[in-house]
Amino acid sequence: MTATDIHRSIEAIWRIESARIIAGLTRMLRDVGLAEELAQDALVTALEQWPQAGVPDNPGAWLMTTAKHRAIDRLRRHQLMERKHEEIARELEAEQADAMPRFDDMLDDDIGDDLLRLIFTACHPALPAESRVALTLRLLGGLSTVEIARAFLQPEPTIAQRIVRAKRTLAEKQVPFEVPRGEELAERLDAVLGVIYLVFNEGYTATAGDDWMRPALCEEALRLGRILAGLMPQQPSVFGLLALMELQASRTHARSEADGTPIRLLEQNRARWDRLLIQRGLAALDRAQRLGGDEEPYTLQAAIAACHARANSAEQTDWNRIAALYATLAAVAPSPVVELNRAVAVAMASGPVAGLALVDALRDVPALANYHLLPAVRGDLLQKLDRHDEAHAEFERAATLTRNTRERELLLARAKDCLQHTTSGR
Repeated sequence: MTATDIHRSIEAIWRIESARIIAGLTRMLRDVGLAEELAQDALVTALEQWPQAGVPDNPGAWLMTTAKHRAIDRLRRHQLMERKHEEIARELEAEQADAMPRFDDMLDDDIGDDLLRLIFTACHPALPAESRVALTLRLLGGLSTVEIARAFLQPEPTIAQRIVRAKRTLAEKQVPFEVPRGEELAERLDAVLGVIYLVFNEGYTATAGDDWMRPALCEEALRLGRILAGLMPQQPSVFGLLALMELQASRTHARSEADGTPIRLLEQNRARWDRLLIQRGLAALDRAQRLGGDEEPYTLQAAIAACHARANSAEQTDWNRIAALYATLAAVAPSPVVELNRAVAVAMASGPVAGLALVDALRDVPALANYHLLPAVRGDLLQKLDRHDEAHAEFERAATLTRNTRERELLLARAKDCLQHTTSGR
């Protein structure tokens, strides 16, 4: 194996093992920043030694052991600094020798609980939303600052500052390394799920930039969702979100042309949808519903995605069912975006006139004033009603509002198509 191959192996191993290592060290040190620093030290050591010595049989255990020894050395130095008297220092050494097995136990037991604690720590409400995302991808995803910055089209120093400030805030506020209980658990779990879904959505439809999708972010969110489902097997909202992400991710390969041009849902080749992801999504949806989460927001959205997944063609889609699910979602978690999506479903079920009436009722909603999908949806419905002049204007407005290059190109192409219809009809 060449040095390059070994470095690639180390990167892959780190992506898999880093969260477990950082979680174990955080339980030991009660300092997530220091835990990550020591885990990174172990990674550096691997990068130095493995190209010559070869990759160990159990690389995860090697990294954990190396990081653990550094943590114990750090604890020893810290404790010795607090005691200057030689006799006390000698007694401390003896005590630490006895305590060493306990340190091992602290790191080797309850790894699943440690990961759960780390997820809740990284997504703590004391941190701004953007910092939660960056810290989660850093600590639990094993992504570098450069990778996170590239994924969100942010300058690397900006992402680095967010991560540093987040770790400093957690330390200053002495945020406990624990899973909350009772009512606080539900509130904090919503924040955790929100972070994971934000990461997924940014990968599924990029807010800005030249790419329609960033699949690596979708994969990272899915990985985090699957970990969380394994750690919290009785939480319906966790399985609702996992089902939603699995089902949406199943369409990835059908959502764009070879050159990156977006393909709308109704025009996608469903033979290219990933059947394995659909099966996993439907299983997670069934689990969420059996756990009593039928009317939780993520479960309702997953049920909508399941309607698409179960239809062999766009024509076979149960739009009446989708419209009813959106109505329930609007009652459970009211939002102008949900109402806009409901309008689309109503238009598909009952015709564009019915859908347009609902869209027009949203035109003065402040939250949608600069939301590009409002004029995009209105343009689509106007086009279906052969009101091409109006549709052209709506598509052009939508194009000015989106920050995604691929989406802008699609909207401008639709505007041009409307213009051609208008010209040919004169």
